[in-house]
Amino acid sequence: MKKITKSSRDYAQENLEQLYHEFDSSQQGLTSKQAAARLQHFGANTIQKSKKQSQLRQFLKNFTSLMAILLWVSGLVAILTNTLELGIAIWCVNLINGCFSYYQQHEAQKATDSMLAMLPVFTQVYRDGKLQQVNAKEIVPGDVFSVQAGDSIPVDARLLTAATFQVDESALTGESVPESKDVAYEPGEGQFAESNMIYAGTAAVSGGATALVIATGMHTEFGKIAALTHQQKKSISPLQLELNRLTKQLSIIAFSIGIVFFVAALLFVHYAPAKAFIFALGLVVAFIPEGLLPTVTLSLAQGVKRMAKNHALVKELNSIETLGETTVICSDKTGTLTQNQMTINHVWTLEHDYQVSGQGYRVNGQITLAGKKVDFKQANDLGKLLLTATLDNDTKLEINTQDQGKNKLIGTPTEGALCVLVNKAGIEIQKLQKEFPRLKEFPFDSRRKRMTTVHQGNDQKYLVLVKGALSDLLPKCNTVLLNGKTTALGKEQITKINSANKNFAAQGLRSLGFAYKEIPAEKTKAANLKMESAEEQLTFLGLTAMTDPPRPEAYQAVKSCHQAHIKIIMVTGDSPLTAKSIAKKIGITGENPRVVTGDELNKMSDDELKIALSGEIIFARVAPEQKYRIVSTLQKRGEIVASTGDGVNDAPALKKADIGVAMGKMGTDVAKDAADIILTDDNFASIVAAIEEGRAVYSNIQKFLLYILNSNVPEAIPSVLFLFSRGAIPLPLTVMQILTVDLGTDMLPALGLGSERAEPNVMQQPPRTRGAHLLQRSIIWKAFGWYGLVASAISALAYFFVNVQNGWPQKLLAASGPVYKEATTMTLAAIVFCQIAAVMNCRTQKESVFRIGLFSNRQILSGIFFEVILLSVLIYTPILQSAFHTAAIDWQEWLLLVIIPIPLFLIEELRKMLSRKVFKQS
Repeated sequence: MKKITKSSRDYAQENLEQLYHEFDSSQQGLTSKQAAARLQHFGANTIQKSKKQSQLRQFLKNFTSLMAILLWVSGLVAILTNTLELGIAIWCVNLINGCFSYYQQHEAQKATDSMLAMLPVFTQVYRDGKLQQVNAKEIVPGDVFSVQAGDSIPVDARLLTAATFQVDESALTGESVPESKDVAYEPGEGQFAESNMIYAGTAAVSGGATALVIATGMHTEFGKIAALTHQQKKSISPLQLELNRLTKQLSIIAFSIGIVFFVAALLFVHYAPAKAFIFALGLVVAFIPEGLLPTVTLSLAQGVKRMAKNHALVKELNSIETLGETTVICSDKTGTLTQNQMTINHVWTLEHDYQVSGQGYRVNGQITLAGKKVDFKQANDLGKLLLTATLDNDTKLEINTQDQGKNKLIGTPTEGALCVLVNKAGIEIQKLQKEFPRLKEFPFDSRRKRMTTVHQGNDQKYLVLVKGALSDLLPKCNTVLLNGKTTALGKEQITKINSANKNFAAQGLRSLGFAYKEIPAEKTKAANLKMESAEEQLTFLGLTAMTDPPRPEAYQAVKSCHQAHIKIIMVTGDSPLTAKSIAKKIGITGENPRVVTGDELNKMSDDELKIALSGEIIFARVAPEQKYRIVSTLQKRGEIVASTGDGVNDAPALKKADIGVAMGKMGTDVAKDAADIILTDDNFASIVAAIEEGRAVYSNIQKFLLYILNSNVPEAIPSVLFLFSRGAIPLPLTVMQILTVDLGTDMLPALGLGSERAEPNVMQQPPRTRGAHLLQRSIIWKAFGWYGLVASAISALAYFFVNVQNGWPQKLLAASGPVYKEATTMTLAAIVFCQIAAVMNCRTQKESVFRIGLFSNRQILSGIFFEVILLSVLIYTPILQSAFHTAAIDWQEWLLLVIIPIPLFLIEELRKMLSRKVFKQS
């Protein structure tokens, strides 16, 4: 046979005989020989995964960022200029950071990289005229296969037979209610709505069917969506772009200073060019934050670990920070904002509107009227309706007595909601089924939209119970149950019933009608009862109104998003009324949002869509390509977009978005493969925790920058003194001592800043704008004009303090020997103790450190302890004294050092307090 070129709708409308001819098949299916030939021609029935980078390439990528290249070059220059220790130290930082970054990414990938397991392993296929068990990978176009309730559907196919057949298509459409399928063609509403077509990636929930395969593997609708996902390439994250920009800024600053000091060394102190170069290189090293990449990596990694505890698995380290910058969340509805558990909350009859409490499949509610619990045995109208809901039902609810959150449904969500309802009423289902045994059934079909069962009743009567769509059920009724009596159904009652139905629809609720009648057993045998006669002259009982309830935690999550100035746009395959109702209920929108359907979206230009996206908007009945277009348009408007979802239909948008967030429990593997973050508890509220974590990470990187740049000034000032004194003041700090601060004593406290918790008001602020940068003016001012200058003055005083103790100014400042080494050691130690105050000050931007807890960050305390120990080791170990040009200092000098951080910390606390007061007044 030829390649598949027609659309699924074309195949749905074709005559069956023509279809058999086109696929060279029949009701008996293919022969084994035909199947083998087609398997060669069409390939295996599998979905290809997106091509991943090799492990080697992923590893090397961690050593080729702009900052990493800068460090490689700096290390090489240091080695070529005979400062071997400096060069090796810089390279070691690069190696450690790259290896750690790769390890973190590799572990996250291992945790999330699962094989695509949506296709079932075996399927019942007709081969050589017999029903055989065949590996789903070996199914080919033209095969005829059988599918029963509970089976996954492995291919796109046209139905040949169907009995009470319903399919869960939520993975493709986002629609939470199963679709009824039948052999007769009806176009339906939206994509994948043809009544006689079934699709790969969906599942049968009731009944059974046989079908002719029309597409397999990547030719299925499932496969086409996966292919669209594979075509998308992830753009560079905002954090990566910002780090590249920051690296360029710091490089320009560092090399500019290096050039200035190189020329100054030649002119003022008449150094030889080689010596002047090494001197300038020390200043370049001082202004390049070698610890930036390790700190950013570890800060992100710690964020990843914290998110894992909050049920969010991060695949890419940078993703968590990008989520913190999110301005818009495009969220699916079913299973993401809602529980994907249909729940009845109204039982309506012409006499009463009963309320039903509880949500989901937990049997923890009750039926009430005017706030009082109702006994169905005392209410005739309610009793008959519950009897029908119990017996005219093929679904089973398995109740877990230990944890009702684990109650299991076997069947359809709609009938499952009825099972929960009758359990809430206290009805013993099995007892009722024995009392009224089922004699016959007329299954639900999409044409008549009803299901009817016939039972043995009391007093030699058959009980006919019917449920279905009100529009198709009500015309079959000629009487109604009122006050326990059957009376004629008049126009007034019909108007009242239709009005109630419309009211429920306006609230986004789905209604289901119920009716019954009794037939004397002597008139006919149940086996001879025809569907037409059974479903006429019925007595109308009432309606149930149900919805897929929002997740309880979604309310607060949505509120937090609004407080954080993050817009939420619902993008769903569900109906407009249902989508609007849920959006209003949980607070995503106000009372009058604009609802745009997929058909309306197709007619909109890009400019019209951009304008529409600026207001409150909901998208309903949308196709996968349309979700992708929505995300793309938002990005063109300058938004940073997070897209959530669980179905195959969400995958292209997940891949295109700045951050794709997939559901771990209910999510398809295609969605997980496309996403950056996977929520292991399928909880929308976890996104809010991730946003807060992302904002904290970005804030912590800025705190690190302030801390690390702060030490650059006291590292540079000694060289300035040396140059402008034309060598009269010997160099108070050597290149190796500068490196000691940058790569030694500063590192662990800086990493402690990376683990700082979010400040209390972080979720009351808007996301940072694209124009905002890591290196802000406020950081430069604080680092160079406040913290840095104070630290420079203190370290310079420490240098002169040693010289005063040894006879200066009567003697010249020592340029070598024990006194010079002790003076440079004291300069180094003073910078380290100034940094102790700096790291405590950097923990908050405006909030008092006392409020968040002076000793609450144990990593910073450990870092401070480590840097004091490291300083002591460098001062008192003979081998290291020689390498780092240090000397022992006495107790008076230690006393001075210990006092240094206290006034620096208290003065900054005073400045923050004044800043908070000014902010409040303004």
